Amino acid sequence: MSKKACTHCSYLSDKELCPVCKNPTSPNWSGLLIVVDPENSDIAKELGITVPGEYALRVK
Repeated sequence: MSKKACTHCSYLSDKELCPVCKNPTSPNWSGLLIVVDPENSDIAKELGITVPGEYALRVK
């Protein structure tokens, strides 16, 4: 099964609803950002990411 990206927070999962924010997910996404330590990541802070995981850079 392929990953889907949340239409709100861009978190990647294989679920129909995002496990982080409960919004719908989309199979149409591109780019990959892996956040291991959101508290010490400047990129995560810039994007408002607070949960470690895989994120899409663009979701359609």
